[in-house]
Amino acid sequence: MEQYRTRSPQYGTRHGPRRDRPRPPGPPRQPVPSQAGRGAGGEPVRAARPPGPQRRPAPARRPAPAPAPTAGRLPNPRLTGLGSGLFCAVMMFLLGALCSALFGASLTAYGVLFLPVCVLTALWVRPGDLMTAPVVVPIAFAAGLLPLAEGGTGSRLMGLMTALATQAGWLYGGTLIAGLIVIVRRIRLVHRRRTAGARPPV
Repeated sequence: MEQYRTRSPQYGTRHGPRRDRPRPPGPPRQPVPSQAGRGAGGEPVRAARPPGPQRRPAPARRPAPAPAPTAGRLPNPRLTGLGSGLFCAVMMFLLGALCSALFGASLTAYGVLFLPVCVLTALWVRPGDLMTAPVVVPIAFAAGLLPLAEGGTGSRLMGLMTALATQAGWLYGGTLIAGLIVIVRRIRLVHRRRTAGARPPV
């Protein structure tokens, strides 16, 4: 019978098994950096960041322009209760002195000039002090009679009482006008507040 020979596998070359050859001494090899992430010229390329929401700078707020004065518009100041009393008293005192110098202490001219002062006082007082206008008007009327009264202290006092008694019509008329204007302004103010409160929120 034929016998088959089993050969042991040979590794390496035909001259014998492969042996590790010693490497010649030299400088140690440096690891080669990865070429990924480098662009042309060997410069590192930064990874592009995903675009995020850009914040736009808030526009600078410009101050609101002041309203231009309308031609022919009357001034509309807002006086406190004390301010309206001082305004009315000073105006009536100056008008009393003017009537004493120009009209020969005419009480009629003084009464006529008293009416527009009452109107201005009732119109210029601020909404929070509306009820002070009908109170300060009679006091200012009496203060304006001082330049019209002649004589000494006693005579002036008697002249003041006489003028108040004889010119009560002008005094009541001016006070009534101021009271009516104050009532109308008060009604309009209350109506405006109710209208603003009844509006639905936006």
